[in-house]
Amino acid sequence: MPLRVLLAPDSFKGSLTSVQVADAMATGWTGARPDDTVDRCPMSDGGAGLLDALLAADPSWQQLPAASRDPLGRAIGARFLRSGARGIVELAYASGLARVGPDERDPGAASTFGTGLTLAAAIGLGVRDIVLGVGGSATTDGGTGLLVALGARFLDADGEDLPPGGAALARLARVDLRGVSPLLAEVRLTVASDVTNPLLGPDGAAAVYGPQKGASPQQVGALEAALARCADLLEAAAGHAIRDVPGAGAAGGTVAGLLAISDRFAGFSVRPGVAEVMTLVRFDDRLAGSSLVLTGEGRVDAQTAFGKTAFGVARRAREAGVPCVVIGGSVDPDGLTAFATQGAVVLPACEDHRGLEAAMAAGTAPIERAAERVARLVSLGAMPGGRPNRA
Repeated sequence: MPLRVLLAPDSFKGSLTSVQVADAMATGWTGARPDDTVDRCPMSDGGAGLLDALLAADPSWQQLPAASRDPLGRAIGARFLRSGARGIVELAYASGLARVGPDERDPGAASTFGTGLTLAAAIGLGVRDIVLGVGGSATTDGGTGLLVALGARFLDADGEDLPPGGAALARLARVDLRGVSPLLAEVRLTVASDVTNPLLGPDGAAAVYGPQKGASPQQVGALEAALARCADLLEAAAGHAIRDVPGAGAAGGTVAGLLAISDRFAGFSVRPGVAEVMTLVRFDDRLAGSSLVLTGEGRVDAQTAFGKTAFGVARRAREAGVPCVVIGGSVDPDGLTAFATQGAVVLPACEDHRGLEAAMAAGTAPIERAAERVARLVSLGAMPGGRPNRA
């Protein structure tokens, strides 16, 4: 009998977006079982690709443009999603690492100002309930660029505004929050982030994520000191602690900056990205009507159980009693063990087991073939998922 299959993959980072992966899964599955219903629900943890994933899962969102800036201050056209008074802003769209070439990465100069412009545009158009996804940033500026776009000032000893970027914060002498837009008092902001790092220290924004953004060991030390100075003055201006709040180090300390003005909003919260996306796409409702869940990610490894999107999908599927199959670009034993705790079956995308690099080079074809193999195994009764369409 026909089945209803929920396709809820993460992106294969560095290779394919979650939308591309979901489309590939759909092509492979319907090639083997054309009478089944496939429900494309590409997932995200709040990082790069959030807007596209939400649009693919729910086309009723309206896309609106915003004049913005990239991490190095160049003019770009950004966008955000809106549905009535609700809105979605993706930090990576304006301030993400993908916005700069490998030879342009400059974590000392990169700024979140463009994300602040996009957020301000959404607020200016009447959006009052906003989800801000903060993964994938190119920045280590403590969110100061974003705050400047909302009316804050960061001044040197001469009372001059500092230039953008985290390196300049070494000269920070005063934080002035008096100009922060009063419209924030009408806005409820939810930050979607799976990062739990504090702002400072060996697990902080500079030490952990700075090297990924192009920082040398010397730059990491300088950025750490600059963020510490910023934290001192932000906490003094805000009147409450910031630096040690779990997750304050997300997106180069952007969450720390937002925490400094959290009391200016009508409501402010930080929520795990996967959980927030699941709410936005009505994942549980879609899961309840499904016979099988097909998810996937680029690497199924020891990090799988630590907040990865596909693991969150598998956990929800287990809780709902729906069988789950995971397709991985590369698969190692630790990843298999992690998914086994959720009762999920894991299959590699590449038939020849050459691993992630081979899967990346081959595009969507290995994912299509893997999804087709799963569908044929389900037809033979050799794979979980034989329940008829429950919708």
